[in-house]
Amino acid sequence: MPSIILSGICWNTLDNTPLFRNLDLTFGPGRTGLVGRNGTGKTTLLRLIAGALEPTSGTIQRPQTVGFLRQNPEQQPDDTLADLFEVQQGLAILDRAERGEATADDLAQADWTLEARLQSALTAIGLDLPITTPLRALSGGQRTRAGLAALMFKAPDALLLDEPTNHLDKAGRAHVIDALRNWTGCAIIASHDRSLLAEMDTIVELSGLGAKTYGGNYAAYREVKSAELAAAEQSLTRATRSVAETEARARRAAERKARTDRQGRQLRASGSQSKMLLDAAKQRSENSGSGAARLRNRQMEQAETDLDTAREAVEILEPLVIDIPPSGLARGRDVLRIDGVTFGYTPDAPILHDVSLTIRGPERIAFTGPNGSGKSTLLGCIHGDLLMPDGSVNLNVPAALLDQDMSLLDPNETVRDALARLDPNASENDRRAALARFLFRGEDALQKVGALSGGQRLRAGLACTLGHSQPRQLLLLDEPSNHLDIDAVETLEAALRAYDGALLVVSHDDTFLDRIGIERELAL
Repeated sequence: MPSIILSGICWNTLDNTPLFRNLDLTFGPGRTGLVGRNGTGKTTLLRLIAGALEPTSGTIQRPQTVGFLRQNPEQQPDDTLADLFEVQQGLAILDRAERGEATADDLAQADWTLEARLQSALTAIGLDLPITTPLRALSGGQRTRAGLAALMFKAPDALLLDEPTNHLDKAGRAHVIDALRNWTGCAIIASHDRSLLAEMDTIVELSGLGAKTYGGNYAAYREVKSAELAAAEQSLTRATRSVAETEARARRAAERKARTDRQGRQLRASGSQSKMLLDAAKQRSENSGSGAARLRNRQMEQAETDLDTAREAVEILEPLVIDIPPSGLARGRDVLRIDGVTFGYTPDAPILHDVSLTIRGPERIAFTGPNGSGKSTLLGCIHGDLLMPDGSVNLNVPAALLDQDMSLLDPNETVRDALARLDPNASENDRRAALARFLFRGEDALQKVGALSGGQRLRAGLACTLGHSQPRQLLLLDEPSNHLDIDAVETLEAALRAYDGALLVVSHDDTFLDRIGIERELAL
């Protein structure tokens, strides 16, 4: 069966910061979950394996065909499902044959099972759609499922999936999990989705210490990881104690030598002992003290080396801090009124039909419904990004939208420049402080948005939205927990619980909605 072998892989970021150093990994048949905190290189590793990036050094052995599902694939505005599946030519031949216009070459090349196989591939992933459907008419979750169906349709030797369940509703996640259960080749899946990771055969963790492979699914990985962290913390405690004890012994030895030297000077000054005897005693003391000092220095160096090793094993990780400024929104204030909104990307197929909603004060509302029901579209209408043929939206307070694609960010600008553009009235110090709260400190704030990982890009979007100097009294959040690692999601939950403004949230994560205190739902 096909395998992927990485040997001595090194890779540096655009600013020449090492991300991988002498990385050795082997991925065999089966499903491997790729986990790690945001910024540890999961997407970069997948791109290296796919051949989209070249390593600085080292070699990658990969099978003949590799299918790669990116988080946010680029698509042309007029692309259809047929373009995604790359079957335009085959369908054109069948179309000519149906019209009686096929040539002899057409008939020789015709794949008479193509349409049935295409429909089967789409149905297997839960999409009952014509192959001519424009991709722009699909929701983010539908595009993800269609991309996975297209990859599996081509039957590559290995699958690389980057956060494949982001944007998916419960039914969509179930379809993806079922599809992967039936996949018999090599599959590497980067994900923070614990329900998906529970289906893995192996877990590979990326961290500041490199990469480590764990047998079993996510639950088994967490159990072993917890034991490793407990042992590492014990080693750190012992190493810290050893350094303290070594320093204490060195201080006591220095104090004893100082007393001995002082007594020698007093005897020499008193004249009660001969100079020859005093000189011999001084020499013996210096020889003994010099040897003891060398021994103490070696012990201190070893203790400090052990301490550094223990600290690296624990891998001290700086926590994400999200501090949303108070909005000052008063209870009972008219925040938003939607009356009879109807919207569709084509006039004859409205996604939203006669939607109405009123928000007063710091209410917390979730838009629910399956992929394609118009949740993200409704947020776009509220924010004023989409023109509605019917209905009205009255937004009466300052609001901010954080959409799935982070469209408020320009890939060609730095994180610092993005916040400067979006918050022009803030001082440079205030901007730097806001970015620092989201872990963009110093040079990190000068990274290009386009070079950030999915999780880092979301943090940048959160910094520009939640860290704005002018308080936002309504937050429009579209799948805000996507791309974040599990610890960061819990930090975001705590910040939104403490927020005193109004919330409109789209999320398929019931636990997330419960923890941020959603009060009512609007089902689309």
